Amino acid sequence: MFTIWSVLGAIKRSSPHGWHNLGPAVKKFGNMSNVFVYGTLKKGQPNHHYMIDGTKGRGQYCGSGITAEKYPLVVAGMYNIPFLLQKPGSGHPVSGEIYNVDSQLLQFLDKFEGCPEVYQRKQVKIRMLEWEASDKVLGVQPDADGMLLCFVYCTNTYDSKWLDLPYCSNYDAFGKFGHPIYVPRSNR
Repeated sequence: MFTIWSVLGAIKRSSPHGWHNLGPAVKKFGNMSNVFVYGTLKKGQPNHHYMIDGTKGRGQYCGSGITAEKYPLVVAGMYNIPFLLQKPGSGHPVSGEIYNVDSQLLQFLDKFEGCPEVYQRKQVKIRMLEWEASDKVLGVQPDADGMLLCFVYCTNTYDSKWLDLPYCSNYDAFGKFGHPIYVPRSNR
């Protein structure tokens, strides 16, 4: 099995120009994953800083999209947390943002999301609405149909009563769209 590091090493060893032909993004980011966020990690939400400040790893905003399939997105629990329930086909297409993240940030997100106990990280198809990533060196581009396979944090470990909660298509931690206000971790 090839990793990006083995391929990059072979290119570096075989190329007279080494890293110069690879572009700064590959050198800076290395092995990356696409992650779709729909809750408190989106722009303007209370935990967005983790996606961009570099303290937990590197991430790059690529654009916005919606899930290709419908999912129930509910706001539940005593802290008013958004949960994407692993029940494809019911609910609504869910709006969110796509980030290209390094392995360090992905590992942090797994811990932050309580994966695999609370949330499970799954790959789902996301339909692009707006694409801002212009660096093709990263290899992140939607396919010809405007779809991109991304990791998303969803849950199949939920109270069955959550299926009776209102389903959302877009989430806001500050009470827009009629949602209850999110309780930040610092206030719990």
